[in-house]
Amino acid sequence: MRHVINAVFARGGSSNALIFHERDLPADKTLWDPLFRHVMGSPDPYGRQLDGMGGGISSLSKIVIVAPSARDDADVDYTFVQVGVRDGVIDYGMFCGNMAASVGPFAVDEGVVPVADGLAVIRVYNTNTDKIYHARFMVAGGLAVESGTFTIPGVSGSGARIDLEFINPGGACTAGLLPTGRACDRLTVPDVGAIDVSCVDATNPVAFVRGADLGVDATALPHQLDTDRGLAAKTEAIRRHAAVAMGMAPNADAALQSNPKIGVVAPPADLPALDGTVIPAKDMDVIIKMVSMENFHRAIPLSSSMCAAAAAAVPGTVVHAISTNHAPLRIGTASGVVESRAMVSHRANSYHADSAATSRTQRRLFQGQLPVPAEWLPKR
Repeated sequence: MRHVINAVFARGGSSNALIFHERDLPADKTLWDPLFRHVMGSPDPYGRQLDGMGGGISSLSKIVIVAPSARDDADVDYTFVQVGVRDGVIDYGMFCGNMAASVGPFAVDEGVVPVADGLAVIRVYNTNTDKIYHARFMVAGGLAVESGTFTIPGVSGSGARIDLEFINPGGACTAGLLPTGRACDRLTVPDVGAIDVSCVDATNPVAFVRGADLGVDATALPHQLDTDRGLAAKTEAIRRHAAVAMGMAPNADAALQSNPKIGVVAPPADLPALDGTVIPAKDMDVIIKMVSMENFHRAIPLSSSMCAAAAAAVPGTVVHAISTNHAPLRIGTASGVVESRAMVSHRANSYHADSAATSRTQRRLFQGQLPVPAEWLPKR
């Protein structure tokens, strides 16, 4: 006898994820982790997740959980889960901005939030970061509109534009926008040495470093950079020591795998893209190569792009010093140019991120039922 659980497989921005109603998951949350590993096909030493719904890289190995919100300032709650591809690590310690684009449309399509046709504004509470964002998109016939002419880097074709505005995104995982209290820190990292790092936390924490300090060719494609295991060891060591500096871990060994991320920053240059084209330097303000789960990202996580926009607004950060323009910030990636905006104010002798915004598309790819072991079905 087969047991099943309802799920939606969707693309949000440049990521894919399985989306669940929280009501369909086991009431015993200790069963969630083995369930998520099972449906995603992790751990997989081959790195392909062929025995599950995962796609073999971090941006394609994600879970989203949606529930009606009990908060006065939100319509739905959104919990994000990153599933390790090879090791099966289940991480609730981060936020996925790309999949944030699918949460509002999912809530409308599933009837979690009833709305009239026209422009919908869905208020979403992210449980991972204790932050609110607003998703604005068009609704027709009771469903989120998916077709349109808006394009985003890394995704073929076009779709309906979804505007995302993050309210007070600073201090998503730490004490504030600048967790160390400084725009740039000089960290001493074993096997790396002394290196300048800007620790910034807006929607998600990122440690920004100069590519030149690591000897990184910023025009190299992500898969080319992934072959340099010495570079991977250096970025991981920097990331873990930045986590300590940001107050996210008591020591480097205790740092979460997903956060903070590393952003390798370089000046604009003619940039080869994954589709075989070359992006002109004049079309960007900065190049940022993001390291996510020990691999160079094919584009840039949406939350990281907004963190970069906030960093660009703070004098003294690595991003501010290198970028040729600060607002909005046009970020060159291997999948194209991503534009993000942030409003940053200076008060009480410190910088505060008042808001951050960007636009995405999303699409429901599949809806149905996943076969699962009976012990993981809801027991309420």
